[in-house]
Amino acid sequence: MATTTSSRGPLVMRRIRPVRSPIAVGVIRHAVLVIVLIAMLYPLLWMIAASFRPNSEIFSSLGLLSSHYTLQNYVSGWAGGSLRFSRYFLNSFVISVLTVAGNLLACSLTAYAFARLEFPFKRLLFALLLGTLLLPYHVTLVPQYILFNKLHLVNTFAPLVAPHFLATDAFFVFLMVQFIRVLPRELDDAARMDGCGHWGIFSRVIMPLSLPAIGTTALFSFINSWNDFLGPLLYLSNANLWTVPLGLNSFLDSTGGQSSYGALFAMATLSLAPLVGFFVAFQRLLIEGIATSGMK
Repeated sequence: MATTTSSRGPLVMRRIRPVRSPIAVGVIRHAVLVIVLIAMLYPLLWMIAASFRPNSEIFSSLGLLSSHYTLQNYVSGWAGGSLRFSRYFLNSFVISVLTVAGNLLACSLTAYAFARLEFPFKRLLFALLLGTLLLPYHVTLVPQYILFNKLHLVNTFAPLVAPHFLATDAFFVFLMVQFIRVLPRELDDAARMDGCGHWGIFSRVIMPLSLPAIGTTALFSFINSWNDFLGPLLYLSNANLWTVPLGLNSFLDSTGGQSSYGALFAMATLSLAPLVGFFVAFQRLLIEGIATSGMK
């Protein structure tokens, strides 16, 4: 009897053990991911679908399909306001390109100094630099405005571009420092034996090997600058200098009148094109930068 009972125990356990088929687990996992992906992308898909609807039917349904489709929102949005929307695209593009150039130049030089050079109070200065990450953007907003107003630079692109040439984005400095630190110092010694100074080591050795960190910095700098609304709203009152976010805001009537939501959604859809193109161009460098620098 004891033998019969012990032989039934594992048999019963096998019967009640849940089936874990790899195929079933894979199907459930992918189904959950697809549901989450649809939930995340649905507002964007709805905005794109709404940009092709007549203005009177935009808020009539939460679905993606409509009985009428039109391109009039894109036509009226592109020519909307006192300026054509191409002017806002050009202004945003100029500011974003200068921001990327400033961050790449200033942050890479600063990172090289912290990663490779020895100078007094290096650790203290680096700690202070990282401490600025804890400061909210709005804390320095008023002092910066007073400074640029005293310098008569308000209503120009300078307040939006100049700080990026002074390595004020501590996150990008930290990202590049972490990347440069893992590069072998033997490469510096070999370049120094060939007659290179610090600038030669920086430009001929460090920068070519830091392309993943450079691509990551360029991508996030472009996205942050392109989507910035508060900075241009504060410094740019001349409509000729407005950027894309300010142009989109002009379609809304704050007085309670009729807002042009169709044109707003159409131009918002077009404003995504540079971001998608920039991301596709730097996608490989972004992934390599995240993998090699440990950024999450």
